[in-house]
Amino acid sequence: MKASAAGGLSLMAGGLAAPAIAQGQRIRIGYVSPQSGPLSAFSEADQFVVEQFLQQTGDVFEVIVKDSQSNPNRASEVAQELIIDDEVHLMLVASTPETTNPVATVAEAEGVPIISTKAPWEPWFIGQQGNPADPSSWRPFEFAFHYFWGAADLTEVMVGMWNQIETTRVIGALYPNDADGNALGDPNTGLPPVFTERGFTVIDTGRYQNLSDDFTAQINAFKQANADIVTGVVIPPDFTTFFNQSAQQGFNPRIITVNKALLFPSSVETLGAPGNNLSCEVWWTPHHPFTSSLTGQSSAELAQAFTEATGRPWTQPIGFVHSLFEMAADVMGRVSDPEDREEVAAAIAGSNVNTIVGPVSWPGQGIPEFAAQNVTKTPLVGGQWRHQEDGTFSLEIVENATAPDIPKTSEMQPMSW
Repeated sequence: MKASAAGGLSLMAGGLAAPAIAQGQRIRIGYVSPQSGPLSAFSEADQFVVEQFLQQTGDVFEVIVKDSQSNPNRASEVAQELIIDDEVHLMLVASTPETTNPVATVAEAEGVPIISTKAPWEPWFIGQQGNPADPSSWRPFEFAFHYFWGAADLTEVMVGMWNQIETTRVIGALYPNDADGNALGDPNTGLPPVFTERGFTVIDTGRYQNLSDDFTAQINAFKQANADIVTGVVIPPDFTTFFNQSAQQGFNPRIITVNKALLFPSSVETLGAPGNNLSCEVWWTPHHPFTSSLTGQSSAELAQAFTEATGRPWTQPIGFVHSLFEMAADVMGRVSDPEDREEVAAAIAGSNVNTIVGPVSWPGQGIPEFAAQNVTKTPLVGGQWRHQEDGTFSLEIVENATAPDIPKTSEMQPMSW
């Protein structure tokens, strides 16, 4: 999809001026996301956000959107197309390491500035290193920059939720054989050893393949260990399979906190009433106290605009996709020559933008030194899905100790079953 709209960059908040560029030539932005395949829910808001961006910035920009098809190899291919065929000035990418990592790797190798989000920072940074198993070999990137939360933030949020409910403190872990699962499930550097330090027992049966159709082995192991909590980083189709098989086989934990799969109302609605009180990490909601640097909209106003435009409920990725284009507008408004890749990369590194998902600037605070040049963090809270009488679900914020500026809207409750 190639998108364009009439208007002018002077409409942008802050009155940024367009950089010098050949007459009639637009600044070309390449954007890669999984618009089809098992990760497609992450891209539900893409068209809305791109159209809104172009309405706001007008004929200064051209946005060229590519579908990774939820496939890392395809993500690499379309990144090459954007660089070689479309000669983009700036690359944007979002939605899980399966998309962000291959696109960022290609852009870094080709010397094309790129901003990435919607993937925990550890899989993004470490997964692109030449030898991920050897920390002494890790090196900063020159053109690739990322913002999102990380494993430590996720741990604090999940433990904060779990400590609100009386359980056996035994965790059943579901980590797949992919970038997220291997990084967050690593027995030495991932989440399990941290959970153990916090007084939990972790039952991890090993890595399973995505799109599995049978989780009986995991369910039996969790039942035998009397696991009261289930967690992991699971794609939506796999969680539906696991959840339905758990109910069929009489496994009814008090808490299920699953990353990735439970981010979207569509994923929970397929489960019906039994999905009440499923919990997950929460990146962004209409309750977040942030305002767009591009449109001036509050989080609530952006979510409402999405629903009015599409007829669909808001989803967490809206804020982060919108923030990517906030970053693009801000960065390209501070360069004199968009063809100068080093200047664009320097502008990204010098960013200090108050976006719809919070402040974004590099080097990141609270990030290990080896990654701070390329990574910065955004706030994370915890939420639960509550089943409504009309069959829909609302996402309530139930844990905010790490981000108290984001208000709680309810208290943690055990699963209903």
